[in-house]
Amino acid sequence: MTVSILLLLPLLAALALLFIKGDAVKTIALAFSLIELALGVYFITQFQTNISSPQFVFDAAWMPKLGIYFTAAIDGINIIPVILTVGLVPLIIGTTFKREYKNASAFYALIMFMQFGLMLVFTALDGFMFYVGWEAALIPIYFICGMWGGENRVKVTLKFFIYTFAGSLFMLLALIYLYLQTPEHSFDIYKFYALQLNPTQQAWVFAAFLLAFAIKMPIFPLHTWQPDTYTEAPAAGTMLLSGIMLKMGIYGALRWMIPIAPVGFYEWQNNPLWLAIAGILYASIIAFRVKDSKRLIAYSSIAHVGLIAAGLLAWTIQGLQGAMIQMLNHGLEVVGVFFVLDIIERQLKTRDVDQLGGIAKVAPQLSIAFLIIVLGSVGLPLTNGFIGEFLLLNGVYRYDMWMGIVAGLTIILGAVYMLRAYKNIMQGQTNALTATFTDITAGERLILGIICVLIIVIGVYPQPVLHLTESSVTQLMNDVNSKISAALLHKK
Repeated sequence: MTVSILLLLPLLAALALLFIKGDAVKTIALAFSLIELALGVYFITQFQTNISSPQFVFDAAWMPKLGIYFTAAIDGINIIPVILTVGLVPLIIGTTFKREYKNASAFYALIMFMQFGLMLVFTALDGFMFYVGWEAALIPIYFICGMWGGENRVKVTLKFFIYTFAGSLFMLLALIYLYLQTPEHSFDIYKFYALQLNPTQQAWVFAAFLLAFAIKMPIFPLHTWQPDTYTEAPAAGTMLLSGIMLKMGIYGALRWMIPIAPVGFYEWQNNPLWLAIAGILYASIIAFRVKDSKRLIAYSSIAHVGLIAAGLLAWTIQGLQGAMIQMLNHGLEVVGVFFVLDIIERQLKTRDVDQLGGIAKVAPQLSIAFLIIVLGSVGLPLTNGFIGEFLLLNGVYRYDMWMGIVAGLTIILGAVYMLRAYKNIMQGQTNALTATFTDITAGERLILGIICVLIIVIGVYPQPVLHLTESSVTQLMNDVNSKISAALLHKK
């Protein structure tokens, strides 16, 4: 069995859902996503962790005269984002069952089409297919936010689209340039890896890729689209953006940018690394002053993903392994937090933290689940966030002590504003608004229970996740380092 089935199923599901009317569309969309999850679990169980080369390869000619092939596979570099995508989509669909959406068939079809785009991004080994997936993932989230978002959705969604589309154009230019440099005019990623580009060429390719990926992460100062988009998007759209789509930038840098332009990366490494760290501090400080709970988590997400980017850009084995596992951890935690906030907003019609309080007294099950998720996000030992943040900070510290110290502030600041938010929302006395709050239903309990169990299980025993990526990450690091060493030796 090849990875093509993971691409074909959500695409067929998106087309089928367009013709389904009524409440049945929710259940059918969930069923499709669960089948995709089951297929993903099958591939994970069959995955050979001691092999760094691609597995479950699908390779078919699409436009062979132009050097374009439909090539996709799974290896240790993309297995985590693949797991994240197939695992979070059914949870996100499950969170929508208490919401009513106008033109629901289009809403759920767009979610499944977005899953197709994401899976294509994460599995493509052809540059043209990677770009197609990149844009295919952008289009549905644009319509999800623009059609079902808040009152400022049109303005905010346009800003989001301009940012991300402009960045992707620079990536397209880089891909076309690389295509023209290959002797046989190919978009094959391994042909790109084999190119002997000079330092100037690599610097420009690195810059073009960095702009596209930094907007998606997003790295300061290219982050300004994110808080507005998170706030105005419907809850499911926010979860898709924060839980999965932000990881496209991290993955793109790891799979495409650094291996293709290693010397350009080496020469300019400090600049994006300091920008990532600046974003951590900036977002954490802003989070202290935000009263809108959804916006607060948006800034928290900038800080957490900034730390993942810093660990990746430090280019140490600890930082890379930390980035891989923290992509999974952050996705779980941020979807959990946004779901809790959606439950509260749906009942109380407010996101203002100052208007809340005492919810734990009337909804103890929700408060316990929320506490576990918050503790995971602040990196408490024996939760999933701890091992990820430890490896990331270890990696940054090994690269530069002062960078590691400054980046470490994210843990302290994050603990303060997240625990303070939990206290203001859940603790204290109920008021006239929160006294009528009711505890979570069986379906909500199931979704939050799955997230909480995974937070604890990964925190107690992270080795299986780390083992999935270890061989491929080590091989990639060795290949990049050898190219950098050869370039430096030649320069001397």
